[in-house]
Amino acid sequence: MNQACDATSAVATGERAPFRRIFITGGSGYVGRNLIRHFVTTGVSVVALARSQKAADRVRQLGATAFMGDLLSPDIAAGMAGCDALVHAAADTDHGPGTPQQRRVNEDGTRIVMEAARAAGIRKAIHISTESVLADGHPLVQVDETAPFPRRPAGSYSRSKAAAERVALAASSPAFPVVALRPRFVWGRDDTTALPALVEAARSGKLAWIAGGTYLTSTTHIANLCQAVALALANGRGGEVYFITDGDAVPFRTFVSQLLETQGIVPPEKSVPRAVVRAVAWGGDVLAALSRGRISVPLTSQAYATSAVEISLDIGKAKLALGYVPVISREQGLDELRTVSTGSPPVAAPCPACLP
Repeated sequence: MNQACDATSAVATGERAPFRRIFITGGSGYVGRNLIRHFVTTGVSVVALARSQKAADRVRQLGATAFMGDLLSPDIAAGMAGCDALVHAAADTDHGPGTPQQRRVNEDGTRIVMEAARAAGIRKAIHISTESVLADGHPLVQVDETAPFPRRPAGSYSRSKAAAERVALAASSPAFPVVALRPRFVWGRDDTTALPALVEAARSGKLAWIAGGTYLTSTTHIANLCQAVALALANGRGGEVYFITDGDAVPFRTFVSQLLETQGIVPPEKSVPRAVVRAVAWGGDVLAALSRGRISVPLTSQAYATSAVEISLDIGKAKLALGYVPVISREQGLDELRTVSTGSPPVAAPCPACLP
């Protein structure tokens, strides 16, 4: 058996049957779309939650069965009937001032999804978390899973995702193990999140390097995240958290410049002192609070914390406990983006099950 490409065929406990039907929340999103591609290619049946007809059409095109429903409705348990595993990938990822809706989606939504999964007889769940649960604006240097949650999270996204992770892991039991994965800076082919935002910022002249952009960042190619989800289903222990990355960290400026260059964009040379950016972010928080969100602000402490300081992660635990090894290198992922951008035939990838 090729564990790297078909980890769902492995037996999770040594006694239980392989997972054959998986329910995915956030199926029409960037991570969800690629998870559907991965599991469908490996022969696993997928049911994906869809809030709109457009989302339903998208997941059907990818080979999944669409279940029309809302993340905040317990009725989603009906869509999980017959499924034996869950991947909870849906989240409100806005890095702005935050809204009550973000808390409801991330925290209440996770609670409802986990309760529905247990009611439906799901045997194992994977919760897609984020390294941002540790973000407070200070550098995170080679941190591992023992790092505590900060007393003052960077913003609403960090706060609500930390709450969601706690909810997910609190639902874990021997009969219903829940595993949390924390990827950082998810990127790659079909990216509808980070790369489009960077391209727009560069083209509009709004992109500048903070303190030169030389600080390190960890990254997670979408294929590597799909690999990690499959391995977590097979080998992850309930109640545990695992960081997932591409391996060694890279200077933020180097990586973002490489991403932009795959789209034919020359990276900017502008640099802004970190103190200035921090002050602008603090001011944005104050203005957003005073206006109760009515005024759009250019930067928040949440955005600052995830892009202006070093965030490098230790994936030793995932390697040891899950058998995780990145299946695509950073350079291979960049090559793929270049070929997609130029319309050339796609390059060979070591884990085609993880890719479109």
